[in-house]
Amino acid sequence: MHLTRSCLFLFCLILPAAFFGQQKTAVVSGKVIDVEEKPLSGVSVIILGRHTGTVTNDSGIFTLAVPANKAIALTFSFTGWQTVQRNFFLNENEQEKVMVRMESNSKTLQEVIVKNDRSKADPGLIQLNPKYALAIPAATGGVENLIKVFVGSNNELTSQYTVRGGNYDENLVYINDFEIFRPYLISKGQQEGLSFINPELTGGLNFYNGGFQSKYGDKMSSVLEVRYKKPVNFAGSAYVGLLEQGFHIEGLSKNRKLSYLLGVRNRSNKNLLSAQETKGNYIPSSSDVQAIFTYRFNDKWQMEWLGVLSGTKFKLIPEEAKLTSSVLSPLFSSNLGLDIYFEGQEHDRYQTHMLGMSVVRQVNQDLKLKWLLSRFENDESEAYDIAGAYLFGERSFDKSQPDFGSITNPLGAGVFMNHARNTLNIQNWNLSHKGNWRFRKQFFQWGVSLERTGIRDRLSEWELQDSAGFNLPYPSSQLELQTVRKSQIELGINKFSGYIQNNVALGRESRVSLQGGVRFNYNSLTQEWLVSPRVQMSWMPGEEKDWVFNIAAGVYDQPPFYREFRRYDGSVNLDVKAQKSWQVVAGAARNFVLWERPSRMTIETYYKRMTQVDPYDIDNVRIRYFGNNSARAFATGIEMRLFSELVKDAESWISVGLMRTMEKIDDFYYYRYKNAAGEYITAQTEDQLVSDSVRFDKGWMKRPTDRLLTFGMFFQDYLSTNKNFKVHLNMIYGSSMPYNIPGSVRYRNGLVLDPYFRVDIGFSALLLDGDKATRRSHSPFRKLESIWASLEVFNLLDRDNTISYLLIRDFSNTVYTLPNRLTPRLLNCKILTRF
Repeated sequence: MHLTRSCLFLFCLILPAAFFGQQKTAVVSGKVIDVEEKPLSGVSVIILGRHTGTVTNDSGIFTLAVPANKAIALTFSFTGWQTVQRNFFLNENEQEKVMVRMESNSKTLQEVIVKNDRSKADPGLIQLNPKYALAIPAATGGVENLIKVFVGSNNELTSQYTVRGGNYDENLVYINDFEIFRPYLISKGQQEGLSFINPELTGGLNFYNGGFQSKYGDKMSSVLEVRYKKPVNFAGSAYVGLLEQGFHIEGLSKNRKLSYLLGVRNRSNKNLLSAQETKGNYIPSSSDVQAIFTYRFNDKWQMEWLGVLSGTKFKLIPEEAKLTSSVLSPLFSSNLGLDIYFEGQEHDRYQTHMLGMSVVRQVNQDLKLKWLLSRFENDESEAYDIAGAYLFGERSFDKSQPDFGSITNPLGAGVFMNHARNTLNIQNWNLSHKGNWRFRKQFFQWGVSLERTGIRDRLSEWELQDSAGFNLPYPSSQLELQTVRKSQIELGINKFSGYIQNNVALGRESRVSLQGGVRFNYNSLTQEWLVSPRVQMSWMPGEEKDWVFNIAAGVYDQPPFYREFRRYDGSVNLDVKAQKSWQVVAGAARNFVLWERPSRMTIETYYKRMTQVDPYDIDNVRIRYFGNNSARAFATGIEMRLFSELVKDAESWISVGLMRTMEKIDDFYYYRYKNAAGEYITAQTEDQLVSDSVRFDKGWMKRPTDRLLTFGMFFQDYLSTNKNFKVHLNMIYGSSMPYNIPGSVRYRNGLVLDPYFRVDIGFSALLLDGDKATRRSHSPFRKLESIWASLEVFNLLDRDNTISYLLIRDFSNTVYTLPNRLTPRLLNCKILTRF
């Protein structure tokens, strides 16, 4: 009996083994990528309900044997990423290849500051979560507000920014590898509307503030690389605020081959602008429609279409302006005021059309090819006829007197007229190819681009000043204008550019990464061949890879595009050549735990040497170039950043930067004159005859974007007892900047813009959470994911920040400066829902 039981026991053991040993199988293989189509390594691939599976390799590739002739499911999971499930029913010996796309779990900071080694290794790279673009309180909505925390700002009305001593024209912006252009005729931040980038459509943001690779284009300052989302299911959002409204939808077709992403926005800054010092009827409006469609034919071929239609209108009928400035000194103090009364109006229009198409060929797991074709058009017009009469003098601030707020001691008076009829049309056609090939620990990338740009520009401006020291007296038979700018030009520019680079991982654990490449560019207008070698290296010492050290160096040349050709007087100099620079960036980053929260700290130092520089002045957001390559310049500084969580699941940033940027303009000098007694005089008169002159060379001067100290902070918090009540704080400080008097050599750097300091705060409350199970079937909110309500206070401290100066002469021909202020404190409210 004992022997019989033993045989039966052995039979029971052998039978299942024999059954499973003869089980029919199939093979599932493929690649796991993120929303930016970059491979994910270490992803767990498990057969649902079993403990068998595998993990992806460094290239994101996996291969797994699965049971055949039955329904199974594979789950793809990785810390910090949303789990994905795929269902299969395969025949015996069938081989199925799949491409799995995973989305990051934005609720964990660990993914951003610890798991993602790329943001540590690439010099100058800052990776941002686009979801904070709607959370950060700022006067202008857009992802650029996140960037300003790191690079600083001096104008809350514009989405443009300056980086490490550069200007607005030195920044590159890409959306899904298509280059984006901004309007050029805009002269004031109040004329701007929506940012080109739609935050609700954005899936990833990579910002390089220097030392970027060869694959990025020919600019000297920065690169903003935007990746729009790859929808994985149907979803959407809608928001309504006092300043901006919008909605978006996204989804996939039933066969999961076609994905779509659509966003519509509308914005009006009327409430924001009506609080400015210039009173009148502001009628700003801006709206856009953006759509992106992606069709995946199979695992090898994919096609994408991107379309953008954007329009901005700005109309102003000014009525009056009251400006005030205080003069304080040991010998003299006064409150100076300027009252201006206007007639006329301004009407500006900016339209942007873009259509792009790309085709992707995934030849195999290591080779990817991409072709792009795009057309971009900016159609802009600026028209104004504004006349004004002004009275300048000492203003009374004695509330006990009946003349409180009035000018009691006039120092100057006059009238002026400003006229403009400017139009600009820019059309850009681009045909590009790019590819990458992974070979062992090397990653080759290359690209080539053909570009045709057509520019039709008509400039017609004049200014009339009739005040002390200007046009009085003048002959009655003619009208003398203070400034006249007139020109008309049509240009056709052909460009040919490309790059090749290689990323090499060295060592067994790839602790050393080396990137080297070269970029070339030819411009038919300047007839220049530009070759720009660039190299980057990073090193992660230690087993934990908590530290990373990196260094980058290279040549960054910038060919002229449009504004660089135009001189101050409006004439065009087609002999302007490319501005050239070489740059060095060195830095370090460390991951650590602060207050039991994952944190990261970075430090970078940089030096930029520039030659053939086209000098410029900035007035508000308008850049006016000298129209020649007459200067050389440098910029150097150090930046420190801290990323952390003061409370769990609420990411905050702090950024501190020190910088100095200066320039030396060739043959930039002025003369001072002496009379017979050896005393300096301003001009020759009947009583003061010039007997001698002394030449003064300006030498090295501060550039218009020179700012010694920049501090930025984005802070998030919530109630300790309820995470559904949150606070968001956005603070930016920038020390003083130089302001140049137009056309003056002697008084270049003669004025100073006061430090810019602004604090915006927002409060938000969750009105409806994502728990649908507790909602009734007839509830109108049963399909909504969440509803948030927010209240924002812009310029919490109500600080008067200065963006420019107005120059006024009194009856004795003395020049006074009065500041043009930015926006005061303002409230905004918004409701956001997701479904």
